[in-house]
Amino acid sequence: MSKFGLGRGLADLQKEMGIMPEISVLSGVERVVVRNIPIVAIKPNPNQPRKSFAPQELEELANSIREKGVLQPILIRSITDKNNQYEIIAGERRWRASKMAGLAEIPALVKKLDEIGAAEIALIENVQRTDLNAIEEAVAYENLMEKAGYSHEDISRLIGKSISYLRNILRLSTLPKSVKQMVIDGRLSATHARTLAVADNPELLAKKILTENLSVKETENLVKKSKRSDKSRSFSGNSQNLIEIQKLEKQIKKNIGVSTKILIKRNGSGRLVLSFANRAEFEKIIGKLQ
Repeated sequence: MSKFGLGRGLADLQKEMGIMPEISVLSGVERVVVRNIPIVAIKPNPNQPRKSFAPQELEELANSIREKGVLQPILIRSITDKNNQYEIIAGERRWRASKMAGLAEIPALVKKLDEIGAAEIALIENVQRTDLNAIEEAVAYENLMEKAGYSHEDISRLIGKSISYLRNILRLSTLPKSVKQMVIDGRLSATHARTLAVADNPELLAKKILTENLSVKETENLVKKSKRSDKSRSFSGNSQNLIEIQKLEKQIKKNIGVSTKILIKRNGSGRLVLSFANRAEFEKIIGKLQ
């Protein structure tokens, strides 16, 4: 029986729920159990999409943790060739706040994942929780495409967003560092910034937008009158391949009965992901495959 000792928050939960069972999740043949891990044994993921953490929000979370403990475990993976050392997959904000709160340990799920798998989960978790600013999101997509060899279609289906959304976000990665910083700081909206991505001198135009407080429509007209960048190019994707893959996904889901994703890299390799919501669905998959 697992006793967490994480403060009044879990104590209150235990009081309401009675004796709490060992918290665990079943993933394939791997059983992942919540463990208390020393905070000093955990390090941030260098591929974490989220790069900025608001100090005030961290302090507020730290105060909550001091009072109630950490109610949601973070997700980590073991670092290869380093015993009892871990890297964060999801939950860096909770980890940072726990350090601020003075905790020696933090509840964590230790998952066996390679670098690409960890990057995928970190990206999906952050996108679903809308934790990323637009620049962080664009950089995360680019990094995953570069390291995993995924196409635009693969990323689009992985994050559950349209290709047009992905195309617009990725346009931000072509902007100069100074303009990206304006978006990160909140001085320039992502919509304004995307409009500037095709311009020859986006930095000059961005300063004009801020000085004159131009609307998005006014910015579009300004860009139309300006010289276009030689780097500007339209997005191209193989929509036929995407349609065929979606048909295969639907067929597999129909045959097996669970959500399916097919992710194909540029080199022809890839993954077939079967997702299950509970033990019954997992056993259904095993039954179909045996």
